[in-house]
Amino acid sequence: MDFIPFTFIDFLDILLVALMMFGIYRMTRGTNAPYIFTGIIVVYIMWVVVRALNMALLQTILGQIVSVGVIALFIIFQPELRSFLQVVGMRQRGFKFINNIFNSRNNTETAVQPIVTACTEMSLTKTGALIVIAQESDLRDIIDSGISIDAQVSVALLENIFFKNAPLHDGAAIIVNNRVAAAKCILPVTQSNVPKSYGTRHRAAIGITETSDAIVVVVSEETGGLSVACGGKIERNIAPTNLAAVITSHFVNREVDKPKQRRRWKREEKEDKAAE
Repeated sequence: MDFIPFTFIDFLDILLVALMMFGIYRMTRGTNAPYIFTGIIVVYIMWVVVRALNMALLQTILGQIVSVGVIALFIIFQPELRSFLQVVGMRQRGFKFINNIFNSRNNTETAVQPIVTACTEMSLTKTGALIVIAQESDLRDIIDSGISIDAQVSVALLENIFFKNAPLHDGAAIIVNNRVAAAKCILPVTQSNVPKSYGTRHRAAIGITETSDAIVVVVSEETGGLSVACGGKIERNIAPTNLAAVITSHFVNREVDKPKQRRRWKREEKEDKAAE
């Protein structure tokens, strides 16, 4: 009996499929997607069995279901696919010129000091806040989910938005071109594995920075702690005196010490896990 020929291309094919399946698993972990995939596999196996047994009627019905299965997958997993493609696109820095063509650049330097002052004062009173500073990524979908404001950034405005009894305090404020574009905006919550000690605001801050270059400042309602998220990572328990420096270090036109920044994030993640 001759052995089935196995070449390097076959090995590469299997490896790529395995990596793709692992990526799908990581993307759908913690959702209902595995159950949907199981249903699809069961239907496909039934179709193969029915076709082998020449059951014409069932073969026709199941064949129609299988034939439209790809379109159904795109419809069912539209949010997950969009998030996945956004993450992939964010990592392709070599194609940044495409983003510059379709998105309008932020030519106005963001005034950091009013944000820092407002967050520091809200930290003292343990007033929860979630402030998104837009950069080059288009956040119009996020802005449309909230209440339009379009006002100059100021300490009084930010404190009034996040005042505990204010109607706009629940949600995020979006700052674009040095103006508060909207408040009470809904942010996507991260699906990645984060420490259980992270609250909804911190998870939302990570979520929006996973698919955009925005910078998010968080004030914890429980502890008053200050955090800054960018690039899908969050730096917690920042001293008020260092908040301005941390925010400006994430500006897209500013060079920072990336290896040192990653080491600091890993150290803080270990401390958060140890505290659980």
